[in-house]
Parts: sequence; C-alpha cells; structure tokens
Amino acid sequence: MIGRSGNRLKARLAIGTAAIVILTSPIYAQEAPQDSSDIIVTATKRSTTIQNVPFSINAQTAEDIERAHANSLEDVSRNVAGLAVQNLGPGQSQVAIRGVSAGQVARDQPGVKEQVGVYLDESVISLSLFTPDLDLFDLNRIETLRGPQGTLFGSGSVGGTLRYITNQPRTDKVEGQVEGNINIVDEGDVGGSIKGMINLPLSDKAALRAVGYYTRYAGFIDARRPGGKVDENINDGWRAGGRVSLLLEPVDDLKITPRVVYQKIHVNGFNRQEVYNLFANPYTTTAAGRPPVTLDERQQYLMLDEEFEDRVLLGDLTIEATHGPVTVTSVTSYTDRNILVSRDASALTNSVFIDVGFAPAGQALPANLVDTTKVKQFTQELRFASADTGPFQWLVGGFYSSVDRKYSQRLPTPGTDAFADARFGAGFSLSQRNGFGADSPYNADIPYKLKQLSIFGEASYELTEALKATLGGRYYTFNEERVFHSGGFFTNLDNNRDKTSSEGFSPRALLSLKASQNVTFNAQVSKGFRLGGVNDPLNLPLCSGGATGPDARTFGNRPRYDDESLWNYEGGVKTHFGGITFNAAAFYTKITNLQVTADAGSCSSRVVFNVPKAHTMGIEAEFSLTPVHGLDLSISGSLLQSEFDSTLTRPDGSVIEGIRDGNRLPSVPKFQISASATYNFALGAETEGYVGASFQHVGSRFTQPGDQENNPRSFVHGLPFGGAPANATTVVDLELPEYELVGLSAGVNLPNDLGVSVYVNNLLDENPLLSFDRERGGRARLGFAVGQPRTIGMTVRKGF
Repeated sequence: MIGRSGNRLKARLAIGTAAIVILTSPIYAQEAPQDSSDIIVTATKRSTTIQNVPFSINAQTAEDIERAHANSLEDVSRNVAGLAVQNLGPGQSQVAIRGVSAGQVARDQPGVKEQVGVYLDESVISLSLFTPDLDLFDLNRIETLRGPQGTLFGSGSVGGTLRYITNQPRTDKVEGQVEGNINIVDEGDVGGSIKGMINLPLSDKAALRAVGYYTRYAGFIDARRPGGKVDENINDGWRAGGRVSLLLEPVDDLKITPRVVYQKIHVNGFNRQEVYNLFANPYTTTAAGRPPVTLDERQQYLMLDEEFEDRVLLGDLTIEATHGPVTVTSVTSYTDRNILVSRDASALTNSVFIDVGFAPAGQALPANLVDTTKVKQFTQELRFASADTGPFQWLVGGFYSSVDRKYSQRLPTPGTDAFADARFGAGFSLSQRNGFGADSPYNADIPYKLKQLSIFGEASYELTEALKATLGGRYYTFNEERVFHSGGFFTNLDNNRDKTSSEGFSPRALLSLKASQNVTFNAQVSKGFRLGGVNDPLNLPLCSGGATGPDARTFGNRPRYDDESLWNYEGGVKTHFGGITFNAAAFYTKITNLQVTADAGSCSSRVVFNVPKAHTMGIEAEFSLTPVHGLDLSISGSLLQSEFDSTLTRPDGSVIEGIRDGNRLPSVPKFQISASATYNFALGAETEGYVGASFQHVGSRFTQPGDQENNPRSFVHGLPFGGAPANATTVVDLELPEYELVGLSAGVNLPNDLGVSVYVNNLLDENPLLSFDRERGGRARLGFAVGQPRTIGMTVRKGF
C-alpha cells in the first residue's frame, strides 16, 4: 500500500523559520530597502505600478527569479499566492489560479481548452497541457493576473492570465550578459546551462536584442528493464532556443518591433514513479517466468524507450503609434509548433490482448504509443486607447484567431496482426485497418480547425480624486470543426466530422477607492469564459460489455460539450508604508458548465462532461517587509475552497467519477504558503554579498475528481498474467500528500558586473507526488509524477 506521508508540516515550518530567523539578524543591515510597489506592469494593457492596478496581481521580477534560482513556471508558482502548476515533465504543465480547475487534461485530449491564458508579451502561447516551458533568462517579469480576464484577454483566461514579459531592445546603450550554471541532483545526474544576451543599438532609432540559451536537464528516474537490467536517470534531456527582437522608431511616437522566437525541448523519459506495472509487480511468479518485482522510489518499468519533444517557432510583430490623444496598437503573431510524445504502452496494450484471449506468446509484445501534435496559429489584435492623462481613460479593440491543430496517434506493436488473425480468424487484422498500416491496433488522425472573433472595450473614469470606476466587456463568437478517422481493432473504425460553435458576452465592473496615499480598496464583478468543444468517440471494442455495457451507456452519446463560464466577485486591499507592502483579496466565483474530464473506465477513453454548478472561494495575501537596510522578507499564501455544487450520475444511480455535490475540484491545494528572506551586505567598496532562504508548503490535492471517492483505493488488476492471481490488488492513497520545500542560497556581486551564487533546492530531499497516473483503470499501470530531488548548484553571471 502506498500511503500519504505523515504530517511533517510543523517540523518543516520550524526548519524554514529557523533559516529565515538566522538571516534576519539586524547586525548585517547595510543597504537601502527595495520598494516593490514601484514595479511597472501592463496588466491593463497600459503601463502602471502594481499598486495602482485595480485588481489582484503578482509580478515576479527578474531579480526575484534569479534569487529563487527558478528554471520553470512551476518554480515561480510556489512564490505566488493562488497559483498552482501541475508538472508532468518539461513542456507539459497545467496551470490553475484561485482553484479554478477541472483536473488533469490527458495528452490525448487535443480539443480541451486551457483555463489560464498564457502570453509571451502580447502574443498568445496557451495550449492546454502543452503550455511552452519557456526559458526565464532575460525576462523583465512574470505577471499573474488573478481572476477571470475575459474582457482584455479573452478565452482561456477564465481562471486568470499569466504573462511572460521580456526585456525590449534599447537604443540608448550596448549591454549584454552571459550566464553559466552547473547543478547536481541527489542520487541522480548532472545538469547545467549556458545563456547569453546582447543588446545592440543600430542607430538612435533602431536596436537589436538577441538571446540564446542551452540547458541540460539532469535525470533522476531509473528504469527497470526486461531481464533485470536497470537504466539510471532516464528522464534527462535538454532545452535550446533563443529570440531576436528588432526595434524600429522611424519617427517620433511610432514603434515597430518584429521578433522571432525559437525553442526546442527533448527529454528521454518522464518523471513517473510506478507502484504497479503489468510486467513488474509483486504478484507475478518465478515459476511462470516472471520473477516478482517491487518498484522502488523514483523507479519505473520500461520495455521500450520513451521521449518527449517540443519545437515551437513564434514570429510576431507589434506596432504602436500615438497620434494626438490616441494610441493605436497592432499585434500580429504566427506560431508553428510540433510536439511528439512517445510512450511505452506495452502494459496498456497487452492488458487488452490478455482480455481478448491472445495466445500466451502474444501477451507481452512491446508496444509504442506515438502521439504527434502539429499546431499552426495566427492571431491579430488591433486596439485603440486614450493617450492623455485626463480623468476619462478608454480602450477598444478587436481580436481574431485561427488555429489549425492536427493530432494523430499510432500504436506500432510488431506481431499484433498474426496473433489477432489466430484469435479472430484469417484476414481479421486487414479488415480492421481502415486505411492505416499493419501491426498497429490503434490509429487515429484528428485534425481541428478553430476560429474566434472578439470585440472588446474598457473605460475608466475618476469620479473623485479618490474614487475610480471601470466598466468593460467582450463579445466573442467561436466555431470549431473536427474530423475523427480511426483504424485498428481497438477502435470503432470511425470516419466522421463534427463541429460546434458558440457566442457570448463577458462584462467587468471595478471600483477603486484610494483611502489614503498608501491604502487602496478595490472591488470587482467580472465574468470569464472557456470555449467548448467536441468529444472523441469511445473505443467501444475495449468497453466491458461492448456498446451496451455500463461504461458505454454512461460515457457514450456525448458528442460535444458547451462553453464554461464563471462569475467572479471580489474585494481587495493594497497598502504600502515605507518598507512594508501588504496586498490581499477575498473572492467568490460561481462556475457554470465546468468542463470536467472523466476517465471512461474500461473503454480506455476520456470524455468531457459539463458540470452544471461549481464554486471557488478564498483569500490570498502577499506581505513584504524591509525592516532594516539590506533585509527583504516576504510571505504569501492562499486559502481556498473549491467544490462541485452538482452531482452527475450513471444510469444505475452511482456517481460519475467523483462529480458529487460537495467534493473538491481537483489538482489544487486548499492551502499554500511560501516565505523567503534575503539579506544583502557589503563585503567591500564595490562588492556585495547576500544570503537567502525560502520555504514553500503545498497542501494536499487530487488528480481527478473521482480520486476522492472510495479512497484509499483498491485496484483489482483482474489479469491472470505471469502467475499473478486474478484478484491481485494494489491499494493506493490517491490524495496527493502535502509537501514542503526548503531552499538556501548565497552569493556575491563583484566589480565589473560579475556575480557568483550557490544554492540548494529541496534541501530536505522531499519526493513530492504531483499527479496520479493510471492506465485502464489500474489493470495495466499505476504511478505518480514526482518532483526533482535535492539539487545543489552554482551560477555565474557576467554583465557588460
């Protein structure tokens, strides 16, 4: 049995607090405090300080990212209240804000849309599950806009919006930076990176900025192989890429910025820790030729190598012109992206072969499930905004998006056709191909075409010197067309076309009251939306009982799902007194038609349901303090309640996959908190040192709604294979346990813009369970995605 880890929060808090207390000793204080309220953001599509944005927002600056030694969005999220990232490996993440989450989206659900919109500056880069794992070098900041942003940022921002803001080309000076890193993962591999940036003024009206980087990922997962061999650190890999931006200012008040961004990620395996595998488990017997196996921590079983590859090419053009009282902004972007997910599907495939009665020699065939995604996306936004400083400010615009997404699956399994023909009759396998190749029991081509058109606007008016009101709205229309062509005897031999369309309006109203020079109260009512889509057909041949079985009757005949919408009600306060900043918000969201993915049991399919009602409510707060010169303290946290308010049932009256009134929404913790301390001190006339400590607590979560039903769960494997009894059972606690991460760092900034730092991430070597992975309801495989072990590293930076 895999049980939850014991509650060690008090011990972790004590260690984290002790580290922070050590660093808060005033004897070191020598530098002036930093003023975090001066951070400039563009969350309202205007430049303003973070304290003047009339809703809840966080901005992690370049210095914050560097001091945290953050290499991914997941690293950043731990310091942002209300932000949760479910990490399924490099290039594969799901983002949730304020508990608005429907659970894990599987790799084979290309039609499901994201709940958090993600942008690189002004360009949309969101893609459900496959949000690009961009390198964080030479970023100006990462903005987290909490709550629905349906007015200015549209679909996919139902929970909020994330924005990577890069540094722009400058015409005033030559500057550059190089950075090198080396890191060692405990009981794992060696990783590192090298990165560089240069900014070149070409004239007083033109400049070029170029960034390049290469990162080597250290592996930490071991794979057991047939015959007893063990391969170590199989989830290693690399990321390489760069971006080039050109700034042209041919005349005053006109900026033209074309840019090209390219990145490629390749990893050789996944961060999966298995607790059961059809071919490696405690129930098989040596007498049957399958010695029993107990898989250890950070270990999995593979018959075939696995890999993930993600190549993204983005070209965009931003033009900004100001004429009199009006600023016109045009943002054109084009994305070409190719994603490959190659998995060892031997356990999954052979569990079916056993069920259908293949000969024993055909019950252990190596099977490779290959998913490919090709996306071409064009977007155009044009907006007009007031450029004066009067009490009335306005912005109107339009947005158009066209997405061509081609998804395909192949399951090459050499030897399949011969065993299928022996079982079902000569010529059976040929009759099931439906235009696809031999020896592949499942094949699918699923192209999508999506188009969206929106018109939006927002206006604010200063009713008095202290009170400002803002009203906005967005009208959208959307249509999607999908073809589903499948072949192989695991499929229905589908060849169909389906489509869906929708339209809607999302309003927003805000009030901002400046109670004093240092205290502002904000209130907001806003609506967000998430586009609907088309469900894939069930794999009826795999369903227990076929087309009339219980799973087929529950999950079948659901061709599409509707738009999800959310009303958000919130109030907040922002305060700043000298070296103290305190921002907090309380909110309640009412969700209609929440799109929830349900695992269709024995059918080895997934279906999206619309849950009529759900809600989230909570509080989030961020506090920073500079009590003395040189010492920066911060703490942020969120407390959430996110639950279903409706129950969905099967024909027999039982609850569908945990979608029960009062059950938690999946993948987000109820409680999350982080604390950090950084102390800067002089080591000489031109030399500064610093030490830092961080502590993060992430509460328990569930991967899917159904995981909280009958938990801990007894998975009866039901496959008499390798001498295992038919009633062989593995018990798993599906509540992902809370975990705590402690980090320490120290560094020195030397003359000539040279910096050296050392750090330890995950000091206590926690093994966080990030999500639960199952195949065929546990008949084939059970496992968890896990986080990186203790990592020790050193970074050197040189600017010029």
